[in-house]
Amino acid sequence: MAYKKALARKMSSVLLCASAVTVCGSCAIAADERAQAATPAALQRVPQPAALQQLQVLTVTVPVRAGPAAAAPAVARLSRGDVIGILEIRGDWYKVPLAGEGFGWIQMAPAEYGDMTITVFAAPGAPQRVQGIEGVDVASGAGGTGGTGETGETGSVGGVGGVILARPGAEAGVPQLAVLPALDPLQVPPPQANLPRESLPVTDRWRLMQTLGFKFPWYDPYNQNVLKADLPVLKQYAPDLFFNLGVVSDTLLELRRLPTPVAGQIGIAPGANDIFGRGQQTVMVQNLILNFGLVKGDTTFRPPDYEFRFVPVFNYNRALVQEAGALRIDPSLGRRRSDNFVGIQELFVDVHLRNVSDRYDFDSLRVGVQPFTNDFRGFLFQDSPFGIRLFGNRDNNRWQYNLAAFARFEKDTNSGLNSVGKGLRHDQVYIANLYRQDWPFIGFTSQASIVHNRNSETEKTYDTNGFLVRPAAIGDLRSHRYHVSYLGYSGDGHLGEWNLATSTYLALGHDEHNPLAHKEQKIRAAYHASELSRDFSWIRARASLVLASGDKDPYDNKSTGYDAIMENPQIAGSDTSFSIRQGLPLIGGGGVALSGRNGILPSLRSSKDEGQSNFVNPGLVLVGTGADMDLTPELRVFANVSYLRFMDTRVLEVLRAQKLPSKEMGVDFSLGAHWRPFYNQNVIVNGSVAALRPGKALKALYGERQGTLYSALFNMVLSF
Repeated sequence: MAYKKALARKMSSVLLCASAVTVCGSCAIAADERAQAATPAALQRVPQPAALQQLQVLTVTVPVRAGPAAAAPAVARLSRGDVIGILEIRGDWYKVPLAGEGFGWIQMAPAEYGDMTITVFAAPGAPQRVQGIEGVDVASGAGGTGGTGETGETGSVGGVGGVILARPGAEAGVPQLAVLPALDPLQVPPPQANLPRESLPVTDRWRLMQTLGFKFPWYDPYNQNVLKADLPVLKQYAPDLFFNLGVVSDTLLELRRLPTPVAGQIGIAPGANDIFGRGQQTVMVQNLILNFGLVKGDTTFRPPDYEFRFVPVFNYNRALVQEAGALRIDPSLGRRRSDNFVGIQELFVDVHLRNVSDRYDFDSLRVGVQPFTNDFRGFLFQDSPFGIRLFGNRDNNRWQYNLAAFARFEKDTNSGLNSVGKGLRHDQVYIANLYRQDWPFIGFTSQASIVHNRNSETEKTYDTNGFLVRPAAIGDLRSHRYHVSYLGYSGDGHLGEWNLATSTYLALGHDEHNPLAHKEQKIRAAYHASELSRDFSWIRARASLVLASGDKDPYDNKSTGYDAIMENPQIAGSDTSFSIRQGLPLIGGGGVALSGRNGILPSLRSSKDEGQSNFVNPGLVLVGTGADMDLTPELRVFANVSYLRFMDTRVLEVLRAQKLPSKEMGVDFSLGAHWRPFYNQNVIVNGSVAALRPGKALKALYGERQGTLYSALFNMVLSF
């Protein structure tokens, strides 16, 4: 009887073991089927367990090689953000599945700026190490050794995510759930796994605020506004298209006293038959500037893919003078003039050609009417010509370059805007410049440039008011062509506590005929300008120096007087200074100006905007000092004093047929204020007064009775 009971117990044990094996076999089959369904086709030839770890690409691209060696050929590439399972690890090489029937190897290596090419983390749903059960390692499916699991392969998983096959004290072969202990809220929480971010898709990520119920008026530029390129437009045509509208109102009222010529023998007042008349003038100007921009691309961290820009300017101007013939060639038209004009100052397309680094160094091409300034302060060329420009940067923006070819537009005389309807001038400008940041000192930017100006204008041209501008009414009035190359160096930045802006140019070229010398000329001229400043709390003290070579002999075959292409100098008080803002005529010496408006060079041109460069001129020396004072966050006051003299007066003596007693032009005083009542650029109010106390040379040119020349202006700029 006892024998039968023992035999029954033995058979029962065998049946239980068989049952357990059957259950474990079913689990293994199901796990194998799930693993095959989640495994790429290239790995389904041999059943594989689910990956315990995954890797994610951190750099732009990484190569996938045929073997775990840098010399192995690349069979594929993965891009930043790609996530893929890991099949095997050999040192810093990771085996990953590929599409089709194959696999490859990726190396973890240092990338730029201290990063690594990839990162490795636990796969979602992978078995976890059970804490509190000594000697059990879920990742290996065995007790504490990290060795062979149920599959008999090193590193494989003996169960399905979150399940272990056995633990001490449990019946062998019976699956047990791995229960992790509860976290202690008093302890520091564990670090988050570096997993791919899981998020819900949003139809339009730009309009999240509106989806949440926030509404902003269309005229509010300080919150999301479709008119200020905050929200994409025209999504049916292309993604990430942004429209930007800018509106600027620029109002100017200016009172001034200038030397004013009398038109021939016609004068309004009795006895005004001298060459000098009354000089009080009033000018009112209103500009409305519209800026339309359409940009493709998310430009927060990278350049736009392309950009279209259109900027028309609507101008109205009114001038009142005391002498007939000062505003128009016909003195019978009176002493008042009202005019209006619409100019096209920008009309271009900008195409992003390529990125050349991970930091979005780029090359771009811009074609059309576009603004351009060659140096930091506008000493040589500042205009809005038509042209083509290739530009970009390198080495994380440390290097910047421009290659450009421009053709200048005719200008409207009374507004100074581009007169597109008159067409392009035969005046071309070719530019190549290169910028280097932090050279030769940290915080200082250097620029080297080569600029070539070729002018072949031989037809007589009159401005809007009927005055001859080409050729200049000087000498034998013969038209001429010239070409000149400018070799320049400019710098801007700080040297310790000192700020420095500097430019130096050497002009080399050829003029086929000079109207004074009556023969061809070699152009050899030079220019230098520097402004040194230092900040003392709320005050910036400045010192300025400008040197422009002059011509000593107007009858020889060498032109040594420096002239720019189209200057707009920002130095010595710039447009608040009388000598820079106001143009001075050369009365009795031909139909030319001593200097042009918004210019500093005494170049003897007929017009800075419409005339030709002239390298037979007296040159200039300017030494000045000034200060900018930030009295409040809204108010800045600035003052300037400059001493001016001619470099050489021989050319003026020939034109006026008189001996000048001195080279001294005079002393320029100016005081101005810049007020931002709302602490921003939306409302700006400018005001200034300036005076030029003539020196002996100007007194000889304009007469003793002229006295002090002055100007006062009020300017208000409103921006949207």
